[in-house]
Amino acid sequence: MNEIRAALSELGIELWSLNDIADLGEAEETGTTFEENAVLKARFYHQRTGMAVLADDSGLEVDPLSGFPGLHSARFLGCSASDAERCRNLVAMLRQTGLPQEQWRARFVCVLALALPGCPVETFRGEWRGLIVAEPRGEHGFGYDPIFLDPRLGRTAAELTCEEKNARSHRGAALRQLAARLARLPRS
Repeated sequence: MNEIRAALSELGIELWSLNDIADLGEAEETGTTFEENAVLKARFYHQRTGMAVLADDSGLEVDPLSGFPGLHSARFLGCSASDAERCRNLVAMLRQTGLPQEQWRARFVCVLALALPGCPVETFRGEWRGLIVAEPRGEHGFGYDPIFLDPRLGRTAAELTCEEKNARSHRGAALRQLAARLARLPRS
């Protein structure tokens, strides 16, 4: 949420999270793509509130694993697994492919879906291409950040400052597209 607030702060938009609103239930993520899931969530919460809604669906796709974990990035070991356990498991799966680490290509994907009253849902997609490394590095971030290497910077996502990460990340790319779209909306 902080990343979104920072990206949209100049537009003077007040943001609320689901934690700020009474229980609305939980949107089912039954889509087969990040886009479908983001749109499902945006529509679900827009229908329940009548408010403008921004929904996110994101994850890590690993090329040698045919895009796995993808949509299941946060839950492929179950909801109680830690980030470190997911990272270890993913690296173990990559080792089983027999491919050298230089071929462990991956990309973070983020799709933001914007539901505005009286408008069709719009989506904004960002990708961050990199490599998976066998040994976690860095103390920042969460999820797969310690094993996701940005080849251009030579550092993992967990080794980047917030500003560096936002400038390179999948979510940062999607947020820049969203901010440009929101800047074009008429103000009342």
